[in-house]
Formats: sequence, structure tokens, C-alpha cells
Amino acid sequence: MSADLPLWVTVPGSILLVVGGLAALAGALGLLRLPTFYARMHVPGLAATGAAACVLTVSMLVTSALLGRPVLREILIGAFLVTTMPVSAMLLMRAAMRRTAGMTPRR
Repeated sequence: MSADLPLWVTVPGSILLVVGGLAALAGALGLLRLPTFYARMHVPGLAATGAAACVLTVSMLVTSALLGRPVLREILIGAFLVTTMPVSAMLLMRAAMRRTAGMTPRR
């Protein structure tokens, strides 16, 4: 199926996809290069949130242009990601702190 997208969607969409890809690449490089577990948790979490925001914005633009009406379901996806990413990172860091401190889990 071929779809012609207007220029007002193509240009910002392309720019946002490149920015999102660079943010994801920065997060991956931070994951590889940073020395401690806690530093490795921080950079990819921020970069992944930024990359997801860029990709979701492009998805909203393209879908809205193709359907001819505003499509906002990506806002719900973004809200879910912004809510769950920090919580999962915090839980991983707490588990690492307990493991390095030699603490036993609460019962």
C-alpha cells in the first residue's frame, strides 16, 4: 500500500526519527561506557524516554495525516512509558543496593 504524506508531516517526522535514533544510540553507548551499575541505569532511562517520545510523536503525526483526523492514542502509550520506566529503574536499583549491602529481603 502506497501513501503520499504531506510535507508538513514528512519533514518533522524525519527529523524526529533521526533525533529519536540518536537518543537511543546515546543511551546504548552510555550503557556500555559508564562504570557503575547506577550510572548505567540513569542514562539509558532518560535516553529511552526521549527516544520513545520522538517516535510516538511521529506516529501521531503520520497516523493523523493518513486518517485525516487527530489520533491521540500515542499519548496514552507515552503516559504509560513515562510512568513505568522510572519505577522499574528504581526497583532495579533498590535490588542492587540490597544485594551489594548483603541485606536479606523482608518477609
